[in-house]
Amino acid sequence: MMKRICISEFMDPAAVQALTPGFDVCYEPGWVDRRDALLDALAGADALIVRNRTQVDAALLERAPALRVVGRLGVGLDNIDVAACRDRGIRVIPASGANARSVAEYVVTTAALLLRGAYLGSAEVAGGKWPRARLSEGREALGKTLGLIGFGDIGRQAAALAQAFGMRVVAHDPMLAPDDPVWAATGVEGTTLEALLAQSDAVSLHVPLVTATRHLMNAQRIAAMKRGAVLINTARGGVVDEGALAGALLEGHLGGAALDVFEAEPLTADSVLADAPNLVLTPHIGGVTREANARVSMMIAEQVRQTLEALP
Repeated sequence: MMKRICISEFMDPAAVQALTPGFDVCYEPGWVDRRDALLDALAGADALIVRNRTQVDAALLERAPALRVVGRLGVGLDNIDVAACRDRGIRVIPASGANARSVAEYVVTTAALLLRGAYLGSAEVAGGKWPRARLSEGREALGKTLGLIGFGDIGRQAAALAQAFGMRVVAHDPMLAPDDPVWAATGVEGTTLEALLAQSDAVSLHVPLVTATRHLMNAQRIAAMKRGAVLINTARGGVVDEGALAGALLEGHLGGAALDVFEAEPLTADSVLADAPNLVLTPHIGGVTREANARVSMMIAEQVRQTLEALP
């Protein structure tokens, strides 16, 4: 009997096709919004492939007694009960590194956009206004400092792109020793969080959401940033105190911010962020491009196939 693979969210069609030979593949990207139907389908499933919205929790695992592998089309595992999977002997496979370039490009281009500021004036110009004097106060990326909180694969790719812009890059990562070879190899200066906030013109977050990082960027730390600096979050929404960020933008302490992730997704219309100025909001797509979708999907297809083929 062929092993069964259920896919509950969008996956690149070429990768779905690559999984099909030798397996019973059930591709229903709408299952993410029809949980009861997904749970029914999992009764005989050997593998489940998800993005970030399908909740792989105790209730789901209870309905999937044959499940042996969960493929994650992305890297964050917030929606997967990893401990419960481990206890059940279920392998969890994230697409580590496959979307790093997309996130890195988002970070550096957005930092440049926020520093320049000019692009946020389109509605005014279209409405007949001419804010030339104000928008002439934009800043170049050249010579500015980018601070990266977290210096894994995404942070390192972002550093290289920022250096190509002529930016100086500093990073804080408590998992890396001061004498780690990566600092010399990348030309990035490792520093404390406090020093990073004090000197960076743009700060970008690259940390997981755990107890120690929840509201890492709170009112106190945002206040510790340089006046006029910009903040970018493509990591996890809970890392930033959204109320504190909105306040700093309204007061003018920060020059701008970009959020791709939020404490509650989708963002609600009555969010504290609704009236904040100089704010770019995107719907959790920092790592999602046509190219990244193809890489992520094929990586997971290949690894899920290999895992299932190795099982008895």
